[in-house]
Amino acid sequence: MKTKQQKRVIGIIAAIAFNKVSEVSKKKQVEEEIKSAMENALTDEEKEIETKKQEAANEKDQKVKELTDALQRLQAEFINYKNRTEKESKLLVEYANSELIKKMLPVLDSFEIALKNSQDTAKFKQGMEMLHAQFLDVLKQEGLNRIEAEGKKFDPYKHEVLLKQNSEHDEDTVIDELQKGYQVKDRVIRHSKVKISAGKKE
Repeated sequence: MKTKQQKRVIGIIAAIAFNKVSEVSKKKQVEEEIKSAMENALTDEEKEIETKKQEAANEKDQKVKELTDALQRLQAEFINYKNRTEKESKLLVEYANSELIKKMLPVLDSFEIALKNSQDTAKFKQGMEMLHAQFLDVLKQEGLNRIEAEGKKFDPYKHEVLLKQNSEHDEDTVIDELQKGYQVKDRVIRHSKVKISAGKKE
């Protein structure tokens, strides 16, 4: 049988051992808590990073959507502008044509009068002269001007040389106009076909 002293020693040893075990358990518990806290902290950081990434992606998508919408609006506005200007240009051309035709009606009337008097040479000639004057007047109203040629210095921007010969005129002087040239305001629509001097005869 164990003595009281032995029991007391055994009790003390058991208490010390229990304390040691408790300390080890507490240490492990602390380590696990630290590990868990670190894992939680890492998880929170990853979540925050992921959240920021998602916010950045959402912001980028929003900007792309806004730019796409703006581009689509600009395209629609351009198409509308193009259609409107084409329609206006077409109407302008139609109006201009109708105005020109209206101005030509008196010329048509004169043609009919001249044809009725075709048996009378004098009246027919008078009718043709009237027609020519009326027609030329209509064209002048539209900005048509005859290009001056004969006696002028050859101008490659207005004249087209068909013939060249010696004459009493200086070289490159237009000595004959073979076909009249015309310009609308400052734009040449047909060059004058001319004959120019190759220099004075010796």
